[in-house]
Order: sequence, then structure tokens, then C-alpha cells
Amino acid sequence: MFVVDKSASVGSKINYALVKAYLAKLVDRYGIDSRSTRVGLVTYSTHVGKTIYLNAYYSSASLKSAILSLIYSGGQYRNTADALAYVRTTMLTSAAGARSDVYKVVIVITAGPSTDIHATKVRLILHLRQRKTMPMYS
Repeated sequence: MFVVDKSASVGSKINYALVKAYLAKLVDRYGIDSRSTRVGLVTYSTHVGKTIYLNAYYSSASLKSAILSLIYSGGQYRNTADALAYVRTTMLTSAAGARSDVYKVVIVITAGPSTDIHATKVRLILHLRQRKTMPMYS
């Protein structure tokens, strides 16, 4: 699951295009299909934006196309806390394509720290306690 900052801190449509190109290259490295690797995506700035559910695309080509079509809109804040909460409550559910028998990996790509670092840390700790998931690396 990719959580991608699209706030004004990204700097420009050109920088956002670089992020999308990087994500497209990552998608190329994995065999995307319904039985093995699934990839989802959430964009965020002040609010959660575009989402790609884990069960939306079952081929690298279609997922890459969806990623490359994302539009940079900017936004005043980096509301990482709300983005992570949305991922936990909506994106990592069976309805969104998450499977109970596989690890859930969340990668946050951001241009800087969350606008509300305290809220982000609190939500992350709550998530890790609830899910007993893998450790976080930065």
C-alpha cells in the first residue's frame, strides 16, 4: 500500500511526475495479480484524495496506467495522520481487497513531516498495537 503526499510541499507537477514514475517502476518489479502481489494507493494532502483499492487492478500494466494518470492538485497541509487512519480503516479491509493471510506493508512517500506529527504518531502506534504488524522503518 502506497500512501503518497500530493501537498504543495511536493513542489511542482514535475516532482509529482517523478514520484509517479518511481511508483510505476516499482510496480514493474512485482508480478501483480489476484493471487500474489496486490498494490493499493492513497494520495493525501489536507484531505485523503484518490484511492486505488488492492482489488482494483490485477496486472502491472493496468496498475501502472492508473498510477501514471494521477493528477497533482497540491494542498496546504500534509495530513499524514488522516491518510494513515484511512488506510487502516478502509484500505486494509477485505472489502478493499486485503487478505487476512498476508502481511500488509504500508509505504509512505512524503515531501516532509506531517503537519500534525503528534496525531500521526498516535494513530500509527494505535494501528501497530491493534494489528500486531511488522515493525516500522524509516
